Amino acid sequence: MRLRKEMIERIANKIVERLNRRELISEDSNQEVLRTRIAHVIEADLMVEDRLNDEVKEILRDFEDEMDRGNVDYSRMFTMVKTKLARERNLVL
Repeated sequence: MRLRKEMIERIANKIVERLNRRELISEDSNQEVLRTRIAHVIEADLMVEDRLNDEVKEILRDFEDEMDRGNVDYSRMFTMVKTKLARERNLVL
């Protein structure tokens, strides 16, 4: 995951503050529960990309010998495979 837990909590806090400021949530709502739920949603979304990265690494590991023989750039191939899988799965990264 590219963001530390502290950053995710800070983002969730900012979201709740802005919702409050715009009066999109009621003052009597449990804002701590809302912060926690927002943080979990952010974490889950980031985990989707982490799992995709792991899957791409596994795919490329299977073709490591062919890539070495063909003098293929790993990072470029990683990006291409990741983009293709994300497009096929309708993922927004």
